[in-house]
Amino acid sequence: MVTITDKAKERIEEIMSSENYDQNYFVRVAVESGGCSGLSYKLNFDNEEKKGDQFFEDNGIKICLDIKSYLYLAGTELDYSDGLNGKGFEFHNPNASRTCACGESFSV
Repeated sequence: MVTITDKAKERIEEIMSSENYDQNYFVRVAVESGGCSGLSYKLNFDNEEKKGDQFFEDNGIKICLDIKSYLYLAGTELDYSDGLNGKGFEFHNPNASRTCACGESFSV
């Protein structure tokens, strides 16, 4: 399961509101091949369920993972930073053995 911090929840709700996404939309989190460490995170909004999707809810946010991504992301925390060092969503993944300096890719 992926957990959502309060800051990430606030930002997700802001995006959903500004894009006029209704309650049928959810956050889709996935892992793809790529990035300087081998695997990269992908986050978007979706309203279509796909075969093998795993759904969770945390902090009032509905989250979807495909089964492959679930294996890499179990126990991950999704946070949001708006500080001077960068702005955007951050993944705190306990399964990652190595991450790149930008935090957008990892390896296990």
